[in-house]
Amino acid sequence: MATAPASAGPAEARTGRTAVGPRFSHAPAAGAQSGVPAGVPGAGTPGAGLPAPRPAGGRPHGKPGKIAQRIVPYHLRPTSLRDELIDLGNQFRAYQKRAEPDLTLLADLHTRKARAFHEWADIVGDVQLRADAQRAEQAAATARRQHQQRTGHTGDGVEPAVPRVLTGPQLWEHARTVLAHARDHAPLPGPEARLLTLLLVLRAARTGTGNLTGQDLTALPLGDPEQLIGRLTESGWLRIPGAPADVLASRPENPTPITVPSLEPGPDGSRPLPFGKNTRAKVSGWTQRVVTERKLRKSKASAGARLLALALATRTALDGQALGLDGQGVDVVPLAALCAGDPGALPPLVDELTAAGWLTDAEITEDRLTGRLPERVWPLSCPLPLP
Repeated sequence: MATAPASAGPAEARTGRTAVGPRFSHAPAAGAQSGVPAGVPGAGTPGAGLPAPRPAGGRPHGKPGKIAQRIVPYHLRPTSLRDELIDLGNQFRAYQKRAEPDLTLLADLHTRKARAFHEWADIVGDVQLRADAQRAEQAAATARRQHQQRTGHTGDGVEPAVPRVLTGPQLWEHARTVLAHARDHAPLPGPEARLLTLLLVLRAARTGTGNLTGQDLTALPLGDPEQLIGRLTESGWLRIPGAPADVLASRPENPTPITVPSLEPGPDGSRPLPFGKNTRAKVSGWTQRVVTERKLRKSKASAGARLLALALATRTALDGQALGLDGQGVDVVPLAALCAGDPGALPPLVDELTAAGWLTDAEITEDRLTGRLPERVWPLSCPLPLP
């Protein structure tokens, strides 16, 4: 039986094998200095000179996190805040790649950013971070208002704030465009001529042609519609196949074809009012609803008052109540240009609308008209766009 070498230790003797271990020529001799300060755990033991393992939550692998052109520090604590900032940066970048905007999602992201930046500012005492947090709060509020304006819904997105006849900013802007066109291109002066011009523009908006009946004319507060039709045709602005009296006699089953040359498409196909078929019908229906509204009819409101009602309906706050954006009122100059010709002629028209219950709390100065629309009128409102 083989015997262990005399130099072997007890363990080696028991196993009958010689222990073989790593030998380093540079290993410190017994009692030599290890280079590790006294009192440090592990001093004098193998591996004592190696760096300690990185603590949990240290610098992760990969690119550093960024948000709003800021690098998120690896040492930022708590780690939940650091992770939130990195995640927000990733989500904002992903949002920018979306094919379609989602204003509800964008508002939520800005709200989270504001909350995270406020916490970050509290930790590091950075005034600029706090300013960024406040800007994020404003961006969130703006996105929510834009969402409400586009959809007509309340903040929770569930119930319509106002069940409007015209839904959405595009149709609201089309309504304002038609009124502006009638204001700027009416060939005859006076509110009755402009109200009739508006009706004809809506009939011929797409191709420059349309149909008209006697009932369309008698539904409007016009003193002498036949005479007005005659003046429009004499000016060349309107073309009809017969006499003005024939238009008044035409029935819905046999309407009179009309042509408004200024609305015909140009050689390149361009049109002054680029409406689609559905858009024209919706805006025309909305105009008819306003002009023939029950209380305006019962009070026998004048053509100027009904034009003013149309103009005010397109200049409300988002809630459909107060006039002007955020209720600051409406400039009287464009109102007068549409329905009165002179700002001094507006007060009697305002009185007419107030008497008809179309306008409340009205106050008119040299340059502003403030007031509110009653609840029954809210569905006819077209809010102004946000700045």
